[in-house]
Amino acid sequence: MNPLILVVDDEPDVEVLFRQRFRRDLRSGRFAMEFALSAHAALRVIGEVEGTTLILILSDINMPGMSGLEFLPKAREARPDVPVIMITAYGDSETRRTAMEEGAAAFLIKPIDFSALRAEIETRLRWVA
Repeated sequence: MNPLILVVDDEPDVEVLFRQRFRRDLRSGRFAMEFALSAHAALRVIGEVEGTTLILILSDINMPGMSGLEFLPKAREARPDVPVIMITAYGDSETRRTAMEEGAAAFLIKPIDFSALRAEIETRLRWVA
């Protein structure tokens, strides 16, 4: 089974953007991406993909219902082996500090630096190879 990356964001256009940016990787089967429109849906996905090679979780911070900062410790508890990268349009130092204290592997500011994200994905792919 292909390594899996879970992307959690309440904006539906994020899926289109990620599928476009990683089109070649997805088509070739280097990895797969699953998308969740809420933190609650993401927790269900994490539970359902327990037998797969989940290599990375990318989560927006500002989402209705359960924020990314509330989701982070739940995701880390469910899958402590999987790094979680937090993504936000608001990169204030307090939010960054909270995310890192809760176990975030990294913190990305929108618009996303896809070169940096690709480097992180490549690192994770080497670990499962």
